[in-house]
Amino acid sequence: MTAASSSSLLGSSRIGSRPTISGPHSDSLNPSSISFSSTLQGLSLRSSGSKRQLYSRGTGSVVIAQNMDRVEVDLSLSPRVNSVKPSKTVAITDQATALVQAGVPVIRLAAGEPDFDTPAPIAEAGINAIREGHTRYTPNAGTMELRSAICHKLKEENGLSYTPDQIVVSNGAKQSIVQAVLAVCSPGDEVLIPAPYWVSYPEMARMADATPVILPTSISEDFLLDPKLLESKLTEKSRLLILCSPSNPTGSVYPRKLLEEIAEIVARHPRLLVISDEIYEHIIYAPATHTSFASLPGMWDRTLTVNGFSKAFAMTGWRLGYIAGPKHFISACNKLQSQFTSGASSISQKAAVAALGLGYAGGEAVATMLKAFRERRDFLVKSFGEIDGVKISEPRGAFYLFIDLSSYYGVEVDGFGTVNNSESLCRYLLDKSQI
Repeated sequence: MTAASSSSLLGSSRIGSRPTISGPHSDSLNPSSISFSSTLQGLSLRSSGSKRQLYSRGTGSVVIAQNMDRVEVDLSLSPRVNSVKPSKTVAITDQATALVQAGVPVIRLAAGEPDFDTPAPIAEAGINAIREGHTRYTPNAGTMELRSAICHKLKEENGLSYTPDQIVVSNGAKQSIVQAVLAVCSPGDEVLIPAPYWVSYPEMARMADATPVILPTSISEDFLLDPKLLESKLTEKSRLLILCSPSNPTGSVYPRKLLEEIAEIVARHPRLLVISDEIYEHIIYAPATHTSFASLPGMWDRTLTVNGFSKAFAMTGWRLGYIAGPKHFISACNKLQSQFTSGASSISQKAAVAALGLGYAGGEAVATMLKAFRERRDFLVKSFGEIDGVKISEPRGAFYLFIDLSSYYGVEVDGFGTVNNSESLCRYLLDKSQI
């Protein structure tokens, strides 16, 4: 047969060394009944218009194959996907990775992950999980062992009371957040996001057919949200406020008094819920302290608390996060996860139990990493402070330094071009200095 579709098979059926081809008078056309000999020298090809005839001089059999125009594949994507912008963090990280693979030494600061190895007791727990056969599916929401340990941690460290059925363990805190957004937002709802923000927040809103509403902050106020601005932006469509403290990417930490002012505003709007992203809670520099938003008066019923293991425990590759909140909302997140990924890795969950067993706030292992982060922060704040045109707000938490270098925009650089925004500045640093 040719690549063209066969429109009709005509001729006599004959079993032997030549082709057996069923015709229109046969009871059925069975592809398995068509056989070909190893010698086809008796065949010739004739063309006529849009048809081609394969003619056998020995039998008079003819196969007529009709040419068909090539059918183009519909390459359109859903409007939901088209509304989502690619992650710039991932894009610059991929570019850096390509350079590393090409043998170029790159100082990699694009992705938000510690440069420490996972603490040994956690890694050993993961290894033992494999050796002991903990390699099967777990319950969708996570093992009872881990969810119970998370409840204990939230009670002891955050003053929050939850039961295991109010916890869902996911493949990273990112999954926890996007499932929460999908669970509570309807098309046309508004998601309020203080800026600067983690690049994924607005795109998560768009995936839920919601509208991101960006609330600008200023470096002079340490990038903290002004409660008056928040109140001025609230409408009947406002559904979610996303708070991240300590903040990615600014390192700002919301003091309790400011959170209380925000909570008073939230309490006056029945539809408004809060996602409190607390993934950096243990990476915080004294005298700053962490306050869980759900611990504020009247906010437990309004708050979905997200946390995980990637940052404080240097477990980014283990992919494990969790969400805690009222059962009504958490059950919805659990339902979504059951159709997305099902439960998180059984091995990672065993390691996470060990992580929570290291002691209050991660014990000595986390304290050692925190000391190193603080030393780096202090050095960089001092060093950048000595460069003309650089504005900086000293971070109180996380491991980010959010620097204002806008005074350099418009500068022409030989061999590169114009540095006209933050993205081109990042590409300049990567291209010219391998940073």
